[in-house]
Amino acid sequence: MEAYRDQYATLFNNGRKVVVIGISVDADTAQASWAHDEDFPILFASDSGGKVGKLYDAFAADRKQDNRSLFVVGPDGRIRYVTKPFKVLSAQSYKDLAAIVDSLAPPPPDSTK
Repeated sequence: MEAYRDQYATLFNNGRKVVVIGISVDADTAQASWAHDEDFPILFASDSGGKVGKLYDAFAADRKQDNRSLFVVGPDGRIRYVTKPFKVLSAQSYKDLAAIVDSLAPPPPDSTK
């Protein structure tokens, strides 16, 4: 999650027309405390029973936790990109993510031209 935070401006157009939600089985109070302490610009949701993770095949039942799946939902509400697992140590993973986000919410035109 720190990589999302640290690359937020470039990956997610600094939040312009993009909402990032991290979902995990961790308790909402633990997530809120951690997100505040680490200064995350994204939202977090608690899926304590793994219901959302199970619906999207992103829940590891043997470990009772969500896995590192990543879904990008377009403005129309449809899933436009999925990667399972998201390879957090791969620079290419972040390039691919930035490209899909840009294709769905392109940066504003350069007003200096």
